Amino acid sequence: MHPRWFCYVAVLAVFVPLVAWSQKAAQKNVPQNGGDFSNNTQPLTKVPKGVILIKGAWSSASDSATPRPEGGSITGNVFSNQYFGMTYALPQDWTEKYEGPPPSDSGLYVLAHLRPADTYKGPSRGSILITAQDLFFTQLPATNAREFIHYVSDNLQADYKVEVPPSVLKVAGHAFSFFAYNSPVAQLHWYVLATQIRCHAVELVLTSRDTRLLKTTILEMDNQMKLPEEPSPTAGTGGGSVPACIKDYASDENVTTRVDPIFSEHRFNPVPVRIIIDKEGMVKHIHFISAFPDQEKAITDALRRWKFRPYQRDGQRIEVETGIMFGRAPYRATPSMANQATQ
Repeated sequence: MHPRWFCYVAVLAVFVPLVAWSQKAAQKNVPQNGGDFSNNTQPLTKVPKGVILIKGAWSSASDSATPRPEGGSITGNVFSNQYFGMTYALPQDWTEKYEGPPPSDSGLYVLAHLRPADTYKGPSRGSILITAQDLFFTQLPATNAREFIHYVSDNLQADYKVEVPPSVLKVAGHAFSFFAYNSPVAQLHWYVLATQIRCHAVELVLTSRDTRLLKTTILEMDNQMKLPEEPSPTAGTGGGSVPACIKDYASDENVTTRVDPIFSEHRFNPVPVRIIIDKEGMVKHIHFISAFPDQEKAITDALRRWKFRPYQRDGQRIEVETGIMFGRAPYRATPSMANQATQ
């Protein structure tokens, strides 16, 4: 045999076993969980159909017993929210198909989105969106529900037309700020009502092509909706035994002991936090509107060591609910900027 040919045969004899060995080794190291280069096309864990997974900042609280704004639910065709002291018996054959998203960094909650069910036999259809805007953290220049409604009405985009300018409308025995607008292109109408409860602008947005359905639905709310005693477009602290709602109570003159949180990671998201201060001036409840788990732990550890001057009303100590923004505050709109944007 020619010496050069012999060398080729020898190399091939060595190379083929190495390829076979490497293939066996690769097969042993192939991921079995459906990852890259896996020979298993069926992952071990499947996301349930119709579920959206969101990773990141989320709402949470220091305890599960204290009611939270996002804690509403629908049971027996009745929407109820213990935090706002609100109940609403849904119109006949109406339902909630999807739950709302988590609250935004600015404290906007989608409490319920209602619409006719498949069994609905009415002549026209519509929807009811129930939201709450935290007035401590809102990015809009509004300090109460009336200002909130006026701002929205004054800053509609050019495609929308105001049908009824802001006014006062009574629903379920309580005053609401109200206005209506429409889209001539889409042929849709919106009736918007808002009142203030616990320093939130609680808003009802009714949408339909049929204004008769909207008017009828609002009239029916007189018997279907119950609210606490003191809501109004310009006030609404909660009433009864709920804490007094006071903006900026965590100021220097009221805080006697302050401890800054120590963060393990540097993040740039705003962390809006609502707290309840007990009658002795200690933090009783911590509600994170939006925070990462590491931020939640660091802020909780710090707030547990804060001490406030007890708040008194009519000579009696009462609990206080207030808001604190940790991190970078979000952009806040101003009336002049909004007017310029719509011109």
